[in-house]
Amino acid sequence: MKYALVTGGSRGIGRAISVKLVTLGYHVLVNFKSNREEAGRTLELIAEAGGTGELIQFNVSDSQQVDAVINKWSEEHKEDYIEVLVNNAGIRKDILMMWMENKHWRDVLDTNLDGFFYVTRALLKNMLVNRFGRIINIVSLSGIKGLPGQVNYSAAKAAVIGATKALAQEIGKKNVTVNAVAPGFIKTDMTKDLNENDLKNMIPLNRFGSPEEVAEVVCFLASGKSSYITGEVISVNGGLYT
Repeated sequence: MKYALVTGGSRGIGRAISVKLVTLGYHVLVNFKSNREEAGRTLELIAEAGGTGELIQFNVSDSQQVDAVINKWSEEHKEDYIEVLVNNAGIRKDILMMWMENKHWRDVLDTNLDGFFYVTRALLKNMLVNRFGRIINIVSLSGIKGLPGQVNYSAAKAAVIGATKALAQEIGKKNVTVNAVAPGFIKTDMTKDLNENDLKNMIPLNRFGSPEEVAEVVCFLASGKSSYITGEVISVNGGLYT
């Protein structure tokens, strides 16, 4: 059995990725922090798609929790390893920098940047030992272009982009690829407070994207078809910024 882990897999883009990965034959570990009901719904959709999965609960920003849960899983699956990691878990706390408090900054970096580091580090050794792995980091248009009111979020996602490029160079010889996918405006809970009618005029394709459109790119990067691609950032943004 082949295993893939999707952090923040209970809703939105993470859910769409989790469901799409079953088409590549993966048993999907759906990570969630607290919303077990929504994570369970993702499992139901995986089953409806003809796949299998399981829930794996931890807070990506808590290094001790990440290590404890992943080590426990590894002990229970001594002959297996997680060969695909999608670092999708993320939060936004938008506010202009002049009013940004330490907590606004720290919380966003803890989840988006530290979470990438803790989870990737926990899985990396087994990928290297087995000489195969796919690491896909969900970043953002904000990390490429920067957006006002998102100094914290833009900083975190830009940092993950830099880490993606550096890590790809460290581990490419072991046949482990590292890439990033940068969504623009996608219809999810994170963008439900945005006015699509006002914003879509900025987008050449004149609409918000869907989580499934992001999932298609992620699954391409997880597949054998992407075996000569590493250290790249692929935008899925309707042409908003190129």
